[in-house]
Amino acid sequence: MKKTNYLNNKDILSEIHKSKNSFCSYSDPKYHIYDIIINSLSEINNTILAEAKKIKIKRENLQIPIDEIDDQDLIFRVMTYHHIPDQPGRKKNPKTIADTKVKVNFPPFQHWKYDNNNLICVGKSHWKGDLENGKFCLDHGISTDKLALMWMKLCERYATRGNVRGYTYNDEMRGQAILQLAQIGLQFDESKSQNPFAYYTAAVTNSFVRVINLEKRNQNIRDDILEMNDMNPSYTRQANDEWAVALKREAEFQENNTF
Repeated sequence: MKKTNYLNNKDILSEIHKSKNSFCSYSDPKYHIYDIIINSLSEINNTILAEAKKIKIKRENLQIPIDEIDDQDLIFRVMTYHHIPDQPGRKKNPKTIADTKVKVNFPPFQHWKYDNNNLICVGKSHWKGDLENGKFCLDHGISTDKLALMWMKLCERYATRGNVRGYTYNDEMRGQAILQLAQIGLQFDESKSQNPFAYYTAAVTNSFVRVINLEKRNQNIRDDILEMNDMNPSYTRQANDEWAVALKREAEFQENNTF
């Protein structure tokens, strides 16, 4: 099996793009590749057009000036909830437009392009069927196998770190981290960052810490119950108690020998 270079942001972004595309519909499959991300069509101006052309030239490794790129060859990804159905009451106190819409597994968008100097929609996320007569759909797509493998490898690598590998419940931490990535892995927003590795690492770290804190809380409860029944608590509790006594003894010694 070919080794997965899961530390490469470029490869991760590519797999995220493929996974999200499985939830999308386009008037032509070639329109899935976008040149620039914007929040509104009103943002399109000469500066945005020039930036999109530079990105296209770099992505396709073209050796031509930007003036030779036609505006009608550009694809704009517009981050929008316009085509997402409303769901009033989903949140008690909605603060953003997302709180008033059906919950989706990643920030929704549409792809637009120029056609005879008019902007037309050529793609929608969370959409099934053609753009005019299709329908909103959340469950027709899937994450790619390679992206899932990247998530697993990332969690396995993190589980070998010195600060977590010694825990007896290391497997549980790794499993929870994989589950967390499966749930939020596609929520990475390319319009805000091009570093999905940092995003995933933060999610994995939080999952590991959450399990550690839960296990420590349960362990403290078990130790309290054992001590209430005149039984020896865990070695961790005993070691912590001995350490606390040693620190107190040292503090008293320092206090008594201060001139």
